[in-house]
Amino acid sequence: MLDEGLLAAAAERHFGAGTTVSDVRRLTGGASRETWSFDAMGPDGTRRALVLRRDPGGALPGAMGRTAEYRLLETAATVGVPVPAVCFPLEEGDGLGSGFVMERVDGETIPRRILRDDAFADARSAMAGQCGTIAARIHAVDLAELADVALDGPAPGEHPAVAQIRQYRELLDAFGEPHPAFELGLRWLEEHLPPLDQVRLVHGDFRNGNFVVGSDGIRAVLDWELAHLGDPMEDLGWLCVRAWRFRSPLPVGGFGDRHDLFAAYEAAGGGAVDTERVHYWEVFGTLKWGVMCIVQAFTHLHGLHRSVELAAIGRRVAEQEYDLLRLIG
Repeated sequence: MLDEGLLAAAAERHFGAGTTVSDVRRLTGGASRETWSFDAMGPDGTRRALVLRRDPGGALPGAMGRTAEYRLLETAATVGVPVPAVCFPLEEGDGLGSGFVMERVDGETIPRRILRDDAFADARSAMAGQCGTIAARIHAVDLAELADVALDGPAPGEHPAVAQIRQYRELLDAFGEPHPAFELGLRWLEEHLPPLDQVRLVHGDFRNGNFVVGSDGIRAVLDWELAHLGDPMEDLGWLCVRAWRFRSPLPVGGFGDRHDLFAAYEAAGGGAVDTERVHYWEVFGTLKWGVMCIVQAFTHLHGLHRSVELAAIGRRVAEQEYDLLRLIG
């Protein structure tokens, strides 16, 4: 549990003596990585709507630490990427673990509401273009500004997809289950590596479900934990994966067309969109999500974490196999 007294003390350190906290509530599950919503009343009477993101025991092995995430949000904001404004990082003496506090952005994140509710009709018509503009800004981040951030990336001279192919092949093999469609997909990815001249900052999970959306469109991009160095077309391909359309026929996140996405990306200075590379990463994303569906089913079926949600996601493996075969057929 979160010690509200320690949280109030950390808020006092930043906002001033006499700051109080209220309405503290957990937003997400997970024993090690936590997100909490709370309000802080400063000594001047200003009420702030805030979010705490923390790892109580420090960063998990293989996961991006909260300090790195803080720096990414801070840097992305300087180039116009809509992100929650970061307020302050936690310090060792705060007793709260590793993490930071950021402003809470009002809006909706649940895709089915974004794609179906009348309140977001105008937003939907603008979101593909907004995604293109935002992605271009993410990919324009000067990597020298992130020199102090440990970001995963390809080895010198290695294509960004190679390590990921190896990772997902090893993961698939570890389950010992026959999935011919995924084996075929991995071979296709190996045989169709697209040319690449440089690596850029890649968000890594740029999709519907990780956007805070209001009636005016995308207000913030969340969940930077998978950010890495790679092919910028990876973000565009992942956004177009069929799973993130949530049964909508529109190819970009279920809310727009590729033409609007690509045109906005180029207009915002992202460079010419290589549609073959985007297709490659859409194939990769489909395979990646299919393997992750296997992982989540395994987690439920073997009692590591019993969850109806994980079981339901596990049932979608066949959908990803079907989508993958259609993409490479």
